[in-house]
Amino acid sequence: MMPTLVTTQETIPRYRRWRIQIFAITWIAYAGFYFSRQAFSVAKLGILDDPLINTVLTKGMLANLDALYLAAYACGQFVWGSVSDRYGPRVVVLGGLAISAIATLFMGLVPVLLFLVPLMIVQGLAQATGWSGTLKNMAQFFSIGERGRVLGIWSTNYAFGGLVAAPVLGWVAYSVFDSWRVAFVAGALIVLLVFLLVFLFQRNRPVDVGLPPIEEYHADEATTLVDEAATADPIAEPSRSIRDTFLLVLKDRMVMTLGAAYFLLKPARYAILLWGPVIVAERLQDAGHFQAVVIPIAFGAAGLLAPMVIGRISDRVFNARRMPACVLSLAALVAVLASFTPLTATGNAGVMVAVLAVIGLTIYSADAMISCVAAVDFGTSKHAGAAAGIINGCGSVGAIFGGLLPGYLSTSTLFYGFAGAAFVAMLLLLPHWNRMPAAE
Repeated sequence: MMPTLVTTQETIPRYRRWRIQIFAITWIAYAGFYFSRQAFSVAKLGILDDPLINTVLTKGMLANLDALYLAAYACGQFVWGSVSDRYGPRVVVLGGLAISAIATLFMGLVPVLLFLVPLMIVQGLAQATGWSGTLKNMAQFFSIGERGRVLGIWSTNYAFGGLVAAPVLGWVAYSVFDSWRVAFVAGALIVLLVFLLVFLFQRNRPVDVGLPPIEEYHADEATTLVDEAATADPIAEPSRSIRDTFLLVLKDRMVMTLGAAYFLLKPARYAILLWGPVIVAERLQDAGHFQAVVIPIAFGAAGLLAPMVIGRISDRVFNARRMPACVLSLAALVAVLASFTPLTATGNAGVMVAVLAVIGLTIYSADAMISCVAAVDFGTSKHAGAAAGIINGCGSVGAIFGGLLPGYLSTSTLFYGFAGAAFVAMLLLLPHWNRMPAAE
């Protein structure tokens, strides 16, 4: 039996150091995944211009490959969260980083359809290890009352990844080497570096480094929140079985409501993430390849700010209630998505930057609340991996449409459809305005 660990004045500095270390390394880990995830998005511009392969790898075929990747990503989300709960996030995240890097490298070396199909499936499964695994890790070191502001800052990792990965890979591929294949090689090398950092600095739980669980470290907070969460439906104690844990969390109605909302929200983010350069190039006829890659930076830059602001608001203004922040963010998102087509009709680059920035601000606010803070809160630290996996799995099923539809629909139809989906997501969450997360 594991000895009881007690918080003392001597352990507090060590606890603080480990919390900072876990925050930093999990942030780097998830941001790092984007350098292999975005490589295909950056390479699309060169692939579509390459006469040797663009007769087979057409815009529609690239969309099909995105959909295949996202389908595998969705399947992985439903599995890896429960595996992280059972075996710990370390083995899951490290395995995902290694496999993602290898798959990315081969995508650049052998970019023929016969090999791209299995490689996209492998890439999707590997990428799916990141979110639920790193969130599970964070849930072990941070408690309910601080998660809004802490995870608000932490969840800038995926906005940063989307912001930095594409222009870095685009610059290396098109400006330095003038070869779209280099985007894959550069992405793989960066992810291998991240793998090394995670291997050296990540640990699963406080108890693994001789510290008490977070529930003991913040025991006073747990007592304060228990009365406010009395009406919530906490998930039962975890089972040893991965299958039983998955089914247990699957029965939680709040988790599934968040999953449904995320299913409706995520297509818009992934359409811009995976097709942003192509969308910009189509709306701005005079834009070159590098400019088309750079302009969507506005979307990611706003996404860096959004989670930090909305997380603090949910903690301080709404007293750890996450749904008001979600609903208000979704309402603003509906308005800007519906305005995308008329606002960008002029073909002005400055207007495009401004519109993408506002979309990024609103979409990342809702996204961070649903997939990150609320997922951990309603899953509790015991089931954070499974809850995050299920919610993100639902979102990733929706993301398939974000990767697929831009290859077949006009931009106007696409964004009006995204506005309608965001409106329905808002309606799903509105009845839960006063819902509190369960006590740990």
